[in-house]
Amino acid sequence: MKTNRHGLYLAVREHITSGKPITKLEAMIFYGVSSLPALIRELRKQGWLIKSRTIPFAAAVKRVNEHAVFQPPQNLPTRDIFLTEYWLSR
Repeated sequence: MKTNRHGLYLAVREHITSGKPITKLEAMIFYGVSSLPALIRELRKQGWLIKSRTIPFAAAVKRVNEHAVFQPPQNLPTRDIFLTEYWLSR
């Protein structure tokens, strides 16, 4: 990890360790992290047990809209797009 990304990495790590799941969409909107899979790989290398599954894009948008306003384009098939969701396994 580069030094200037340490704060972003820490924010995502705190999000995941607090028990909340996260998708790449949420990482980009809430924390400015565009490379969530790289951060997840780093956490796994450190010994964290991170699980993943795919969820509909619409479900991720619904979660984002609990804290921010995000409106995808009208013609985007949000129910046909899937994102990977990561969470800490306990």
